[in-house]
Amino acid sequence: MAEAKTVQKGKKVKDFNLKDQNGQDFNLAACKGKRVLLSFHPLAWTSICARQMQDLEKNRRVFDKLNTVALGISIDSVPCKAAWAKSLKIKNTRLLADFWPHGAVAKSLGILRVEGFSERANILVDEAGKVLFVRVYPIKQLPDLGEIFDVLKE
Repeated sequence: MAEAKTVQKGKKVKDFNLKDQNGQDFNLAACKGKRVLLSFHPLAWTSICARQMQDLEKNRRVFDKLNTVALGISIDSVPCKAAWAKSLKIKNTRLLADFWPHGAVAKSLGILRVEGFSERANILVDEAGKVLFVRVYPIKQLPDLGEIFDVLKE
């Protein structure tokens, strides 16, 4: 269960800065003019999380055509993300480390679980930084990118 109330559609997402698997800074505000998919997964090195991130990588061209940046996010550290991305052959999708302060971005969106990791969730942010779509999935369920593409094509 999440500690707080999940962020709602129409709400502005507070800017954040996280490092990706290559140690590069990612800043949400730098994506102004593009839509951003924040695809939260509980923990690296688990099979459903791996498939979730591989789906983002496989559909990168679709996201590009829809003016959308797709990001994977979890509480894992940068070195962990780097090794995991390499093992999954993820080269184009940025995997962000919401490591320190521990789960701060997940917490700000109301999806940090009491166990210390995020819910499995897709949060789609519009060009102005407002939530366009939010869905929390059962931990053992692979998110459906089809519903994200439907929202992006509307």
